[in-house]
Amino acid sequence: MKVVLLAGGFGTRLAEMTDMLPKPMVTIGGHPILWHIMNIYATNGFRDFILALGYKADVVKKFFLDYSSLNADFTVDMASGNIDWHTPYRVDWRVTLVDTGIDTMTGGRVRRLREHLSGEPFMLTYGDGVADIDLGALLEFHRSHGKMVTVTTVHPAARFGELDMDGAVVRSFKEKPQTGLGWINGGFFVMQPEFLDLIADDATILEREPMEQVAARGELMAFRHEGFWQCMDTVRDRNYLEDLWRENRAPWKQW
Repeated sequence: MKVVLLAGGFGTRLAEMTDMLPKPMVTIGGHPILWHIMNIYATNGFRDFILALGYKADVVKKFFLDYSSLNADFTVDMASGNIDWHTPYRVDWRVTLVDTGIDTMTGGRVRRLREHLSGEPFMLTYGDGVADIDLGALLEFHRSHGKMVTVTTVHPAARFGELDMDGAVVRSFKEKPQTGLGWINGGFFVMQPEFLDLIADDATILEREPMEQVAARGELMAFRHEGFWQCMDTVRDRNYLEDLWRENRAPWKQW
């Protein structure tokens, strides 16, 4: 099954880092968050990716064009230009990179991928969120209900430590827990191909008209993920993920 990754946004709330890089290329532990997301899918057996690019698409394209050589040892004969590969580096991913336009909205980006999706069901997520999700269970759930779209719902992470208070006495302190209040869109969708027919044009925002229509028809189902989930909206979010990776406590690392 193909996996669509939305990797074309500006990342305005990460402006300190996205002046030179598209948001999905901001690094966690020296690797773009896009690489982390792709590894989550690959570890679960999904290795056929389609990247919907926009802002600074050339940066993402160059990363994948150079990926093998930058992760391998080799000798270059400067006179002839011949390269002797000592430790070739290969991953069994198939990555299709599509420039979907710098100003195209999220729905429009998906619509522009129609020819690459071959009329088949597909997975889709955002290029800025990681989770310790069981993607096999997600797909099984989607197939079991027969509806058009499955969205993974998550509890949002608290921005600050959560205190249980009794007057002025603190009874418990939890550092950045997942809140138990409500569910939000966590990405990690599974979609039937007819969903593409609900996207009007480049100006269509995925989360508005198309998803609203699907919900109104009773064709939207929620896969509840109770585990770790974190998006990278701000520098604070990025630093939190960086700390988890550096301390070898990254829950999303399944490889």
